[in-house]
Amino acid sequence: MFTRNLTLLTDLYQLTMMQGYYENDVNNHEVVFDLFYRTNPSKNGYALCAGLAQAIEYINNLSFAKEDIDYLESLGLFKKDFLEYLRNFKFTGDIDAIEEGTVVFPGEVLLRVKAPIFEAQFVETALLNIVNHQSLIATKAARVVKAAEGDPVLEFGLRRAQGPDAGVYGARAAVIGGCSATSNVLTGKMFGVPIAGTHAHSWVMSFDEEIEAFRAYAKLFPNKCILLVDTYDTLESGVPNAIKVFDEMKEAGITSAAYGIRLDSGDLAYLSKKARQMLDAAGHTKAIISASCDLDELLIADLKRQGAKISLWGVGTNLITSSDCPSFGGIYKLSAEISKEGTSIPKIKISDNPEKVTNPGVKKVVRIYDKLSHKIQADIIALDDEIFDETKPLTLYETHARWKKIKLKANTYEARELLVPVFRGGHQVYESPAAMAIKEYAAGELATLWDEYKRLINPQIMPVVLSDGLYELKQKMLEDYKKD
Repeated sequence: MFTRNLTLLTDLYQLTMMQGYYENDVNNHEVVFDLFYRTNPSKNGYALCAGLAQAIEYINNLSFAKEDIDYLESLGLFKKDFLEYLRNFKFTGDIDAIEEGTVVFPGEVLLRVKAPIFEAQFVETALLNIVNHQSLIATKAARVVKAAEGDPVLEFGLRRAQGPDAGVYGARAAVIGGCSATSNVLTGKMFGVPIAGTHAHSWVMSFDEEIEAFRAYAKLFPNKCILLVDTYDTLESGVPNAIKVFDEMKEAGITSAAYGIRLDSGDLAYLSKKARQMLDAAGHTKAIISASCDLDELLIADLKRQGAKISLWGVGTNLITSSDCPSFGGIYKLSAEISKEGTSIPKIKISDNPEKVTNPGVKKVVRIYDKLSHKIQADIIALDDEIFDETKPLTLYETHARWKKIKLKANTYEARELLVPVFRGGHQVYESPAAMAIKEYAAGELATLWDEYKRLINPQIMPVVLSDGLYELKQKMLEDYKKD
């Protein structure tokens, strides 16, 4: 079991605001915060939600150790009575979240926190850090796997990740997004995901002859013998020597569950075609041709179009860093206060930028599926007490163009609420599935999208609409603000 205390993984202003709440005696004032994002990463048509298991671990381990209090005291910013209050700090609120591996869209509440403002405010930074990173990498991985068109994709990015945590949890997210395995051994140990790898150029260079390096590796790992063939000359040396070793293995009666070559440089389309011809001519039609070399989803898709004979893809830097879109952009906003009587008082943030005006109130996300195909038709952001009756017709109005609408007949659609209870009264009530189970669930989620929404370039945009109740509440609050 891997656990750690990340209580001080926060921005300073969270603590200074907490002291302010404490000093003004509003620290027990109950509020609701929403975690959501505004734009799909990589100009994608969707995102995959990830990181909930680590968010749960973070909440469960929230507490200020003596050394934490001593450090905060040394800063000279905090009063002694406030620091004493922190000694008994723990999370006592409720959290609802969308399960990991779920397809999500901009504006939707991924995680909802209802707690005393002292607690709800404090957890903002760490929750965003965890959910933003893993959702970003899971989404990027799904794009790469989509480009590979059913070929296995291996995550190879540890050495280029932005630090150990990004490497470990990024690899976890990549597997959730569809990667078959990772080269990251620690991730394999922590999360029970498959690990894979071959050898480096230095292995070949450490022998006097390339073929001797290949023979030694084949002797060590006959059941998974993938040979890196581009150390010296791919077609004149590497592939012919690999074929000699495969011939020797065959003559010795050695059968391998997986064997073949890896290309890590050069024109991958041309080299893979030539290598395939050479392998097939030698009778090694089942030999795998794998490739690495700064791959991403667009290059993989282009190599596929060029007829490259690659059947296994190792993707590193561009996946683990999501190089074209290095941040997810999730945000955390106050959406409601809870009165002493227990009623919800909606809150709204207003901005000159319309996209930054928040949706007020305690909300939920309702997904609408076509009953026959079980494909997603639209998502509704609704007030938590609104009910959707599948036996009645449903009309959905586009949020920013209400004259556009989707009309669904009764009994032709299915409605599913996406938020599930995770914490109640500070106690965990949800058990996270294993990473491989989340991966399987995510694959099922992606299958609910029409292909138009999964295009790598210029995908169709899923309708995400406000319910009538939420739309009317938002408009009323904006109008009331104007009157003031």
